[in-house]
Amino acid sequence: MRYDDERIAESVMRAVEPDNEGYVDSELDGRNVIFRMKAKDAGSMRNTADDLLVCIKIAEEASGIVASATDLDGDSLLE
Repeated sequence: MRYDDERIAESVMRAVEPDNEGYVDSELDGRNVIFRMKAKDAGSMRNTADDLLVCIKIAEEASGIVASATDLDGDSLLE
């Protein structure tokens, strides 16, 4: 994910780290946050991705950088 500046990128990355321990590795590369997910099967991968997207959305909203977003199946992240 790319952000307007490094501070926001780092802030979002650090905000989602506690919820993702053991499932998602994150790395800061300038303005980019790189997420690598691990799962036992496709269903677990989807759940991990949806959880990550919800956490990212909340972190972005707290930073005031996004008004709305969708998850992998196109509906609201909170549905």
